[in-house]
Amino acid sequence: MHTDNNNYLKFKNLIVRIQTALVCGLIAFSAFGQDIQEIQIANEYILKGQKDKALVLYEQLAKKNENVPLIHANYLNLLLDIGNFSQAETYVERLIKRDDKLSYRLDLGIIYVRSGDITKADKYFKSLIKAQGDDVYKLKTIADYLASRNLVDYSIQALQQARVSSGNSSMYTLELANLYRISGKRDQMVQEYLDYVTETPSNISYIKNLMQILLTKPEELESLEKLLYDRVQKNQNSEVYADLLIWVNLQQKNFYGAYIQSRAYDKRFKKEQSKTLEIAQIALNNNDFDNADKSFSFVIKEYANTINELPARLGLIQTREAKVKKTYPVNRDSVKYLIAEYGIFRNTYPDHPNAYEAILSQSMLYAYYLDQKDSAVSGLTRLINNNKVPPTMKAKAKIELGDIYLLKEESWEATLLYSQVEKTQRETPLGYEAKLRNAKLSYFKGDFLLAQEHLDILKQATSREIANDAMDLSMRIKENTLYDTTGAALKEFAAIELLVAQNKNDLALQRLQRFKVTRKVKMSREEALAKNLWSPEKSMSIDELKNLKDELEKGKQNMFSDPIGDSVWVDIETDFTTIKDDVYWLEANLLLKRGEFDQSIAILEKIITEFGEDILSDDAYFLEGEIYEQHVKNKDKAMEIYREFLNKYPGSVYAAEARKRYRLLRGDFAESESAPKF
Repeated sequence: MHTDNNNYLKFKNLIVRIQTALVCGLIAFSAFGQDIQEIQIANEYILKGQKDKALVLYEQLAKKNENVPLIHANYLNLLLDIGNFSQAETYVERLIKRDDKLSYRLDLGIIYVRSGDITKADKYFKSLIKAQGDDVYKLKTIADYLASRNLVDYSIQALQQARVSSGNSSMYTLELANLYRISGKRDQMVQEYLDYVTETPSNISYIKNLMQILLTKPEELESLEKLLYDRVQKNQNSEVYADLLIWVNLQQKNFYGAYIQSRAYDKRFKKEQSKTLEIAQIALNNNDFDNADKSFSFVIKEYANTINELPARLGLIQTREAKVKKTYPVNRDSVKYLIAEYGIFRNTYPDHPNAYEAILSQSMLYAYYLDQKDSAVSGLTRLINNNKVPPTMKAKAKIELGDIYLLKEESWEATLLYSQVEKTQRETPLGYEAKLRNAKLSYFKGDFLLAQEHLDILKQATSREIANDAMDLSMRIKENTLYDTTGAALKEFAAIELLVAQNKNDLALQRLQRFKVTRKVKMSREEALAKNLWSPEKSMSIDELKNLKDELEKGKQNMFSDPIGDSVWVDIETDFTTIKDDVYWLEANLLLKRGEFDQSIAILEKIITEFGEDILSDDAYFLEGEIYEQHVKNKDKAMEIYREFLNKYPGSVYAAEARKRYRLLRGDFAESESAPKF
């Protein structure tokens, strides 16, 4: 019985304790719930800009330790925003005494910074970083915290100490590089990127892309080049540094320097001149024919009977072809030599895919420079009918054959071929190219509506070059038909461009030089006589008026109700300012092709003078420099033009090339085998 009483008493006590705990818990929960509501209200005050009301609530809430994690950030930021630094310092110091968290110590340093006590803040952060000793994790925490608050220098110090403490000199390279970038320390940034790619050479493309974005000034690239030379000399077996040295030469458009370095690179790392071949192609694409020639020739001579010999041979012929085409006027004997070289290549490698490229090039030379259109048609037709030829190559041949039919004034045959390629190469660069050809055909014929339909589609093309060409032509059509619905000036210009496409350059030039567009205007006989625009013997017949009406019917103009009354129709010269710069540009280029360099320069000067702020002005300026450099052979004048160009058009797409040419003419890239190399 006694035992039962004891058990009863124990159970009763347990029940009492549970009830007490529940009551206390409910009271605490109720109080906490009330605090949560007040925290929400305080936060809303902050959002509404009612800082005083928010401050009152936060001060009360901060007295309870359990509320601190929920209000700390907002409360501290509020104190700093209102400039109550003393209260903020007291608050954070109290937190540190209770719970010595690293985050609270960092907050204290921020208070010193915000209060303007830079000396105290500097001493404090340096001491805090030093105090972490070898704790890499805490040092990284400090670095991230300080970086997020734009205290970059202290963040760098923390990462540097972490690196020393870990004994790993390559630790945090990307993080440090980014911090150096933010702080404007380019040299240190580059050093870190180089250290990073040394440890992870597979990421070299990533680093190249980064540096291409970040290093845009000539002096920055020059600094990188010097740094790489130094590293290459100290690390003879580092493929990464050697590759980057070639890359920086390419960024500077120093193709000779890239050629010298690529030769050494290929030899040291046993690449069978693959890098030199790559440099040769890049030089060719950038119209540096001399260095492309050197590079291709070196591969052929030193690495015969390797996989790179064949593309080098084709590249060499293509380089010499491009150079011949850019030497005005074009020498027919040089063209014949190129055709023979392509023939030798075809016969030597009859079944190689590059032989098909040779046939394409050969055919276009026949058509455009020797006026042997039938030979061109024959070669391309055989290519198209050859079952061994890949579909893409056949498509290219069809486009080229279409161009030749245009030369032959058989535009219907041309558009059929273009349309075939459109269909078979849908949504590909070749398909877009064929559609652009069809758009230009419609444009040449003056059918601007149909041309615009094609161009609207091409603006969305995945090929940036095609999309840009489509945009340019579309803009020209819109600009020249907006106020002149007849498009008279543009029709005349398009007809001249068709002559150029048909290789009738002399006729095109003649029409450009007398480019005038007139429109018919109805006025009284007295006014026409006074302006010397009409005389009785000039009056139009009824048939002439009828023909005119038919021609202008699309314009829906009702201007012919009185063909023989007191009013007469006269020709008024139309203002064609919207197309005038294009007229000048085409004329200048045609004169250049004829070797009439002074006349070409004179026309380019008109563009620069009359259209100095328009889209063709930098084109004209750069071309003028090119003529003085490459054709007139006036080095000093060319340098003057390039220098002025860089001052006037620093953001032009030609800026890098103009800078390279200026430096080349100045002698910065001396063609010497003694150039620094590894």
